[in-house]
Amino acid sequence: MPITAILFDLDGTLTDPKPGITRSIQHALSELGYPSPAANDLLWCIGPPLQQSFATLLHTSDKVLIDRAVTLYRDRYATIGLFENSLYPQIVETLETMRAAGYQTLVATSKPQIYALRIVEHFKLTTLFDGVYGSELDGTRSEKDTLIAYILKTEQLAPANTVMVGDRKHDMIGAKRNRMGAIGITYGYGTVEELELHGADRLAHSPAEIPTVLLDCDRLSVTSSSALSNTN
Repeated sequence: MPITAILFDLDGTLTDPKPGITRSIQHALSELGYPSPAANDLLWCIGPPLQQSFATLLHTSDKVLIDRAVTLYRDRYATIGLFENSLYPQIVETLETMRAAGYQTLVATSKPQIYALRIVEHFKLTTLFDGVYGSELDGTRSEKDTLIAYILKTEQLAPANTVMVGDRKHDMIGAKRNRMGAIGITYGYGTVEELELHGADRLAHSPAEIPTVLLDCDRLSVTSSSALSNTN
């Protein structure tokens, strides 16, 4: 089946959010009286659901404490951290290429949708996406597989025609659990090993490579489909 729709992760795929996320985590930990790791020691927190990251950082499963940490994080992130962010080079051109080729493009992020929308608007990317999907503030749909399933249902997309593009294992796992193709990008915060281990069909090492890698995935899906048809 030809690929017609592409789901893009946001943090670490479209934008580099390192300053805003790490500083907001440091703020929350400091306010709670916990030591704050250096920014480079918090890079693993970019991508996964925030509640999971704070559970690990605080060494706790106490929902009250985790929720307090998330609230403190958002106090800073919603007003400052949101904009301590930058587009990766070539992202706009890559999205324009995708759109010109006729692909449906959507954002699929574990970040709360309210923040994702503001980021997309801030970078003037609104016209380059057919939709922006994220989690709710209470954590609903923060797991990537649940979010992707929601997008597929809402947009009436066929998994066989859809590909997930992201930089972390959560993107690959979410795609595979929904029987979709997955392109791992290596310029974000996941490693090649992480992406391949969790099911990346192809890797892109820069935004400019994504269209070419996508065409390779499309040819693979068409070839596989033809082979299957010839055996029936």
